[in-house]
Amino acid sequence: MAKKTSTGTPATVALAAAGVPFTEHSYTHDPGNTNYGLEAATVLGIEPARVFKTLMADVAGTLAVAIVPVNGTLDLKALAQALGHKKAAMADPAAAQRRTGYVLGGISPLGQRQQSPTVLDESALGHGTIFVSGGRRGFDIELAPEDLIRLTKATTAAIGHPA
Repeated sequence: MAKKTSTGTPATVALAAAGVPFTEHSYTHDPGNTNYGLEAATVLGIEPARVFKTLMADVAGTLAVAIVPVNGTLDLKALAQALGHKKAAMADPAAAQRRTGYVLGGISPLGQRQQSPTVLDESALGHGTIFVSGGRRGFDIELAPEDLIRLTKATTAAIGHPA
């Protein structure tokens, strides 16, 4: 993978600063499409199981990051358990945007304003590279899941359910 930093989002800046190889994938986002991850998989011609969405959840009063395949759903109970708690709920969208510094549909797990506990669905480990948002709608980053885990200090657990 070639390292490129022409886009200059906080996510690409963080990757470049860490010396992590990644590839940028830009596409024209359809403003009428709110299923951002599946749109990326379709437009880029990538298996949806390799494209991961970044979701924010409230776990025991703390915002946490959940990264799951776009062709599935987040298991909130599994996320809570992975972080040592019993319950979780989806975060308020405005709170998620303030915490991360990104707009909905463009929230990247990398380069967020504030570090949050992060859990990556363990299915990511079955791929050499995965795709995550690069920090804006219409822009994904391809990188090794191990690099994503290291940079976000993520744990892995079975937190996603197939659709």
